Amino acid sequence: MMHSVDAICYETYQETAEWLLSRIKHQPKVAIICGSGLGMLAQTLTNHETFKYADIPNFPKSTVKGHASQLVFGELKGKTCVCMQGRFHMYEGYPLTKVTFPVRVFQLLGVEVLIVTNAAGSLTDGYSTGDLMIIKDHINMPGLAGQHPLQGPNDERFGCRFPPMSDAYDRALGKLALDISSELNCRNIMHEGVYCMVGGPSFETIAEAHLLHRLGADAVGMSTVPEVTVARHCGLRVFGLSLITNNVTREYNSDEVVDHEDVLSISKMRAGVVQSLIMELVGRLELTSTRMQTIQDRT
Repeated sequence: MMHSVDAICYETYQETAEWLLSRIKHQPKVAIICGSGLGMLAQTLTNHETFKYADIPNFPKSTVKGHASQLVFGELKGKTCVCMQGRFHMYEGYPLTKVTFPVRVFQLLGVEVLIVTNAAGSLTDGYSTGDLMIIKDHINMPGLAGQHPLQGPNDERFGCRFPPMSDAYDRALGKLALDISSELNCRNIMHEGVYCMVGGPSFETIAEAHLLHRLGADAVGMSTVPEVTVARHCGLRVFGLSLITNNVTREYNSDEVVDHEDVLSISKMRAGVVQSLIMELVGRLELTSTRMQTIQDRT
């Protein structure tokens, strides 16, 4: 049985991009998606311009606590950026075309690099609450089950029908982030690992945690992978960072229980470190194009 696909036509992405272009002073080269409790990254931008999701044509709305639901454009370390303060999730009831809608809009605006951050639970014994994990690879559990953001007709103007994902996360950016963490004296809390996306919104059962650990996942969360997949499909370089906000319980005799308030609390505790790391990373990005392409150039 064929499932219906909530396809979005190219003109809809274009309409949103043109609306934003007519209102911003500088086209962004870098996009940053802020995970739960990490929206403070947008506060580092100078000369900023803010747009509520509700005011942007065709944009979904975030319903999760800890997400401010706005786009912030501005400059960071000499680079033009856009920050998403609040992302969209499958568990909110959105189809994956809506979850990933902003990424294709960013590509039409001229973005070259996507930085994604998230809050995640640790599945490995070597991580502690408050640690940071550079995402080197991911496991797309919804995708393996047929819920994929590229499902449906492919638009060649964004990318090819069968994009590779073996290079989803830019290795050079990962190495640069590790080097920066040493300079910031926080290398002791940095890891590189595999992020697994589950649909949510419930946290994992103990049996599920054992399964994901055996599959090779170091951390688990409910976001990021759809945005990364669409970003790579349309040619963006990607850097991913997880903040470990809890240890996922794998023992039946454990009394440890996690909730969203714990996640936000740990995010607040590590806000300064995450902010410093991302700021330095953006400042050292080498952006390839010499001229911003406009919407008209791309059609």
